[in-house]
Parts: sequence; structure tokens; C-alpha cells
Amino acid sequence: MKRSIMALLVVTAVILSVSASASFASDPVIRIIYADVNPIDTIVGQTATTFRDKVYELSNGSIIIDVRAGGVLGSEEHKMDDMIAGIGTMQMSRFSTFVFNARGARLSSLLQMPFIFESREHFWNFAHSDLAQDLLGESLELGLGMRSLFFGEEGFRHFFTRNPVTGLESFQGLQLRVPPDPITVGMVEAIGASAVVIPFTDLYTALSTGVVDGAEQPVINYEANVFNEPAPNLILNGHTMGIWQVVILESVWQSMTDNQRNAMQEAAAYTMEFVRTSSERLEQESLERLRARGVNVVDVPDKGPWIEAVSSVVEANIVGMEDIFQQIVDLN
Repeated sequence: MKRSIMALLVVTAVILSVSASASFASDPVIRIIYADVNPIDTIVGQTATTFRDKVYELSNGSIIIDVRAGGVLGSEEHKMDDMIAGIGTMQMSRFSTFVFNARGARLSSLLQMPFIFESREHFWNFAHSDLAQDLLGESLELGLGMRSLFFGEEGFRHFFTRNPVTGLESFQGLQLRVPPDPITVGMVEAIGASAVVIPFTDLYTALSTGVVDGAEQPVINYEANVFNEPAPNLILNGHTMGIWQVVILESVWQSMTDNQRNAMQEAAAYTMEFVRTSSERLEQESLERLRARGVNVVDVPDKGPWIEAVSSVVEANIVGMEDIFQQIVDLN
């Protein structure tokens, strides 16, 4: 009896496999270059490879994604410009929220507000909400020529510095690297520091030479890019969640069959779950390694003073979007 059941399961699996192969038999082979600024061993790098492998499996090999990580195809700003211009260097990428803000994505800018998310769970409540789908649609509505597929996170972003810091008061007068995002610039200035816009790919050198006193990144990126070498002081203030979107050129999306689009969407859901269940674990493992290497990790038990210091930045940047901002806050 057991053998009969096993044989039936094997036959069923073969039938399903043949059926899947047949459904994709007439689909064109599509090759996609997927670019990311961070190394492959970060959570965003693993997101790219997880998504790549799942898409290949679900599309029966008709969609082949070539992941180019480590910033080999340029900074996030450069990649965004490339995709908007349709130069063709890449067809997919993973972009931080601030890159969309600079292109007029006002709704997405809400996700960049300091301390809007109280926890990872709060963020994932948002990421699986109908509201998240509205924000994902903004890239198409703005005419950027790209479609946002899904949200993910790489943990809360924290400041790190060349010299030791003990708390909020330590940031008075420091030169801190920021991305070209007015919200981040405003936040840095609100805590008494000076904001210096420098491409991410130049940050290690800027820290090593003293052009800047510090910067901010999620823990895993801090370690993976060895920023702990020139800046061995990390304060866990968690001012914003490191939120990103994976996007694809709309022209490539439109060239796909329904089968292939379904495969992409199913792979997106699978990859979101991978990120949700992996990010915090990988971050804790990273923190343990950093502490073992002698990094001065400073905890922030009370974020109240930080929240108060940047409250005016939040108020100034949610004008006209107060209701949506509150909806995100209420998802906690």
C-alpha cells in the first residue's frame, strides 16, 4: 500500500513538472541584469540571489537573472539614472527609499521619516498591507519607466563614527556622510551635525581620510563594507528602517508572458518571506562578530531625546500626507 502511494506521488510530481514545462514552452528566454550596490553577503545581496534562483525555478528557466553586486555598476543614484534613461546596463535593481524621494516620490518619502517604525514587526505589517501596494505603484505613476515589485528591509540604520560617541550630545559639530536625500540631511542637521553628500561607493575612502567623521548604515552593511576599520564606533540609535524596493524596467515587464509575470510575483512573495525571517538573525550574528573584533557598540536605551530632536523634520516633510503618515504609524 505504501509503495502504491509513493508511486502515485512520484507520477503526480512528474505530471506537474511536465505540465509546468509545457506551459512555459513557448515563452521567450529573457535575460536580466540585476544590480546592487552592496556585497553579495549582505541581506540585500542574499535577497538578489534568492529572488534570482526562485524566478529561474518558477519560470522553468525562461527568466535568467544575472546578479551584479558590490556596486560594480555604480551607486544607487547612477543606477536609477541609467534605468530611467533606458541605457540598458541593467534591467532590475534594488533601491533604497531615498532614491525614489529624489525623483518626486512623496508617498515613499514617508518611509524615510525618522522613527516612523517602532520595530521590524511594525514594518512588516506595513509591507503586507494594501497601503504598501499604493506606495509601490508610485514609480509607475511618476513615469520613471520602472515597476516596483516588492518591499524589503535591511534592519534599522545607525550612526557610526571615527571617534567614540556616547549619545546624542556627541554629534554636535560632526561631519556626517548622507545620501542625497533632504529628509536625511534635515535629520542630521537637527541633531547638531553637518550633512555631507558623498556617493556610497566613496564612503570608505572618505572615512579613512577624515573627509567625514561618520555616516549611517544598517549593521550588516556596516560590517560587509568594513566601515568598522576606519570608523570603529557604532551607536544603535535606529533612526530609520533601511527600507528598499526591488524594481524592473516596465519595458521588460511588458515583454513577459502571463506565465512569466506570475512567476516573478510568486518569487517576490517568496523572497519577502525570506527577508522577513532572515534579516534580524543575520543582523544579530553581525553584531556579535563586530563586538568580537573590538567595535565600540553603544546601546541607546532611551530614544526619546532623539525623537524630540528630529520632530520638526518629520512635521515639515509630511505636510499634505498627514493621514497616510498616521495610517503607517497605526499599523504597529
